Amino acid sequence: MLASSSPSRLSVLRSAGVEPEVLVPGVDEDAATTDLRSRVPDPTPAQVVCHLAQTKSQAVHTQYADRVDGASVIIAADSMLLLGGELQGKPLTAERTVERWRQQRGAAATLITGHAVTCRGRTVTGASETVVHFADASDRDIEAYAATGEPLQCAGAFTLEALGGWFIDRIEGDPSSVIGLSLPLVRRTLAGFGFDVSDFWNR
Repeated sequence: MLASSSPSRLSVLRSAGVEPEVLVPGVDEDAATTDLRSRVPDPTPAQVVCHLAQTKSQAVHTQYADRVDGASVIIAADSMLLLGGELQGKPLTAERTVERWRQQRGAAATLITGHAVTCRGRTVTGASETVVHFADASDRDIEAYAATGEPLQCAGAFTLEALGGWFIDRIEGDPSSVIGLSLPLVRRTLAGFGFDVSDFWNR
C-alpha cells in the first residue's frame, strides 16, 4: 500500500515492478510538524521528514482500518529540500516557485526524503539524503517552468524526471529518492521485515 497522492512516488514503484494500492492519508503537515517541535525543540531535518512520513503511514493504517490487515505493508514518504540551512517544502504558487528558483539556481542543496514502512504492527523509519546541483537557469526559463504548474506541488520546486530535469546539472546520491521514494532504503527496510522485494513484483 502506498500512503501518498504523489504521482512521482507511484511512478517509482510501478517502474520497479510494483502496482500498489494507493490510499491517500488525510494529514495536516503543518500541524504534524508543530506537534513534533512541541516534543523535540530542535529536530533535525531528517527527524522532520521521517515524522511526517510516519504520521502519514499511521493515518492510513487508522483511516483505512477496514482494508489493512496483518499482512499489509504500508509505505509512506515525505521530502523537503535543505537550502541554506532552511527546510523548504512545496512552493504551492507560481510566484513562490519563481522566488525559490532565484534562490537555488547555480547552488547545491540537499533533498531529504523520509520514509516510514508499517507492517505487522510496527513502523520503521529512515531518511535518504541526496545533494542536488541546480543549473544557473535564466529568469525566462524559471518563469516558464513555474507557469507550467509542474513544480508547485514538488518539494524543492522541481522534478528530476520531467521538465525540471533540464535544470538539474547533477546529483550526488540516490536518484529514486529525488523522484520521491528511495528504492534502496525501502528494499533494506522490507528485508528487516523478512521480505524480498521480488515478493511484491507484478506476476
